[in-house]
Amino acid sequence: MTKHKCDGYLDEIQGQVDGDLFREMLRLMAQQVMEEELTRHLGAQRHERTQQRTGHRNGYKARGLNTRVGALELQIPQARGTEPYSPLFFAKWQRSERALLVACAEMYFMGVSTRKVKDVLEKMSGFEVSASTVSCVAQELDERLAEFRQRRLDEQEWPFLMMDACYIKVRRKGRVANQAVLVVAGITDDGRREILTWRTADAESEDSWTEVLRELRQRGVRGVRWIVSDGHEGIQAAARSQFTGACWQRCWTHFMRNALAKVGHKHKNALAKELVAARKFEDVKICLIEAERVAARWETQYPRVAKQIRDQFEETMSTHGLPKTQRRRVYTTNLMERLMREIKRRTRVVGIFPNEASCDRLVGAQLLERHESWQCERARYLSMEQLALDDDEIKVA
Repeated sequence: MTKHKCDGYLDEIQGQVDGDLFREMLRLMAQQVMEEELTRHLGAQRHERTQQRTGHRNGYKARGLNTRVGALELQIPQARGTEPYSPLFFAKWQRSERALLVACAEMYFMGVSTRKVKDVLEKMSGFEVSASTVSCVAQELDERLAEFRQRRLDEQEWPFLMMDACYIKVRRKGRVANQAVLVVAGITDDGRREILTWRTADAESEDSWTEVLRELRQRGVRGVRWIVSDGHEGIQAAARSQFTGACWQRCWTHFMRNALAKVGHKHKNALAKELVAARKFEDVKICLIEAERVAARWETQYPRVAKQIRDQFEETMSTHGLPKTQRRRVYTTNLMERLMREIKRRTRVVGIFPNEASCDRLVGAQLLERHESWQCERARYLSMEQLALDDDEIKVA
């Protein structure tokens, strides 16, 4: 990779991939480079007995390093019984930083071989690292994602689950296939939102969603009262089997989008206004009566619209008994739609993933970033004190 190509590639990567995870990748790579430098300086591995040894390790000294992705807190290895160890890493930093970032992106997001990452580092920066070091960094990062995806979720209840999926192109056995990425977010009983899990699958099916929800139950998810999603039948079936008794909320945005797609352009505004007006009443029964009137008015001209309203409108009202200021947060999957757009925007830089593992890795990295940003929010996503979570207090259709 030439310097010109390196610069262009890095600029594109930096525009798509940033945040704490990318900074942590760079820190781990820098730390591993210094460990290998010290090994060569001492002539021996840690605890290795050899005639070539010239000294011993002597702990670490903290030092900060400013980079284009933020400040790194590094632990500089120290030596005793020999000449002081001075990291070449810092001396080479100015001309090698871009190469390190490219190597990290290649390794972690593009799913290429550790040998290729090693070559990029050595040609672009002069750092000598082993393929095992690159593998070690990748393993540490994968372990961080695995820990996040496998964390226990039984310390609180999860009244709301939100589910959605998108498709990403992945190369498999010489062919390019659309890989489904299934994502579940939750809202805790204290009103905080979190990313619960994600999974890549061959398709968005009942079986794949059932596996996702079964895994969440095994990790301790409990107290689920509402599940919010689009109208995918696989999600509905999986929700019924894994969280019996939870109400399913059909996403109002998807419902409207599908209804308006069935009418001519000149009728879209009129139908949209009538459907919105039908759900403005606090009493769900009145809303259903108004929805039936809308269906009847459009039935002659657009029978498919009338059928959709009669079949699905009530399913969009499951959260209607919540306080008005809160229901707007949970009667659509807009939260998930934003996540899906972010995943697609950031995976666009890759184009076609070389394998399923690299796809899963990048999606997980983006979701971890989003999860951590949610954890830093001062305000709760929902003010749960205002929610009447007792069955007797909620008017569900």
